[in-house]
Amino acid sequence: MIGMADIVVSRDPNLTLCTAPLGACLGIAIYDSVARVGGLMHSLLPESNIDPQRAATKPGMFLDTGVAELLRRAHELQATRENLLVYVAGGGQIIDESTYFNIGKRNYDVLAALLGRHGLAIGAEDVGGLANRVMELNIETGEVRLKFSGNVKMKILCKP
Repeated sequence: MIGMADIVVSRDPNLTLCTAPLGACLGIAIYDSVARVGGLMHSLLPESNIDPQRAATKPGMFLDTGVAELLRRAHELQATRENLLVYVAGGGQIIDESTYFNIGKRNYDVLAALLGRHGLAIGAEDVGGLANRVMELNIETGEVRLKFSGNVKMKILCKP
């Protein structure tokens, strides 16, 4: 289980990583099928400039520090950017149905820009809407599945 603001990267084929429910937060899964390395991050907010001290101790809380840390940890396990697949879920409009405080959309926009700067693109996504969802990454296969609140059945986001 990946807690809020956590980042886990592994090459253990017996491991399935799973986020806590994602509302406006984003779940970012990465997978390198050659190195068989996968990672999952549960990020809350777009930019760390609102709390640099917290970002230093918990980089996954913010997208700008979390994405860099997620990629760094994957690289340590021999993953390469050329082989990385990126999947995203969450970014819902859960608390505020007006667009005034739409943190989910801001999170998504910041993530897309950050990935572009790293030469990466989103391979599959399920973002927005009004429902919470949980994201799972199977390290052995790279399969990413989603479970929406109120639903028993899981949705496959991707099968590399």
